[in-house]
Amino acid sequence: MPLTHDVTRAEVAIPALSSSGAPLTLPGRLSLPESAVGLVLFAHGSGSSRLSPRNEFVASVLHESWIGTLLFDLLTMQEATDRANVFDINLLADRLAAALRFVMEHDLTAQLPLGLFGASTGAAAALVAAAHEPRVRAVVSRGGRPDLAGPWLKRVQAPTLLIVGSHDEEVLMLNRAAAKSLGGEHRLAVVPGATHLFEEPGTLEEAARLAAEWFARRLAK
Repeated sequence: MPLTHDVTRAEVAIPALSSSGAPLTLPGRLSLPESAVGLVLFAHGSGSSRLSPRNEFVASVLHESWIGTLLFDLLTMQEATDRANVFDINLLADRLAAALRFVMEHDLTAQLPLGLFGASTGAAAALVAAAHEPRVRAVVSRGGRPDLAGPWLKRVQAPTLLIVGSHDEEVLMLNRAAAKSLGGEHRLAVVPGATHLFEEPGTLEEAARLAAEWFARRLAK
């Protein structure tokens, strides 16, 4: 549906560190609706980037609920060529923590309630980051691998929504097991007819609707 209010967009560079401790920057896009009630940082999954059309669509739905978004690259282009980095949850969580520090120090976002949206391995990184940062008020995982967060699951206090497609059977099983370990409020939402990438008609829209409702209830002041 068309936007009913303005969204201000800005390209940003997020300071971070390489695995060897060298400084680097991660490109991102910060989008803020007028009178934003919160900000959600996106952690994309394996083989994806800040330009993921699925995450861009979900972000546009969040904007309709006056929720700002930050889509950024968790890895540099060179790092992303090494598949081991894509599954290095500690590295991804560290990058997400750097992005959290960035928005908490940014003039336009420092006071906004924060949420995290993760897909695939990015969902595990989001949960690890939430376990460390008490300012995170809500987490949503879409087709994620929360099981890869391991022992950090029990330390997550932010309300967590796990969205999985009914036809994504292995991931659904992993999400059900991970949900039992989550320490705080949580819900597992199964989208009928959806596979891992939510490519079936209407399934991504349903996932985005669920995410927007979850964040809107928990980020609004």
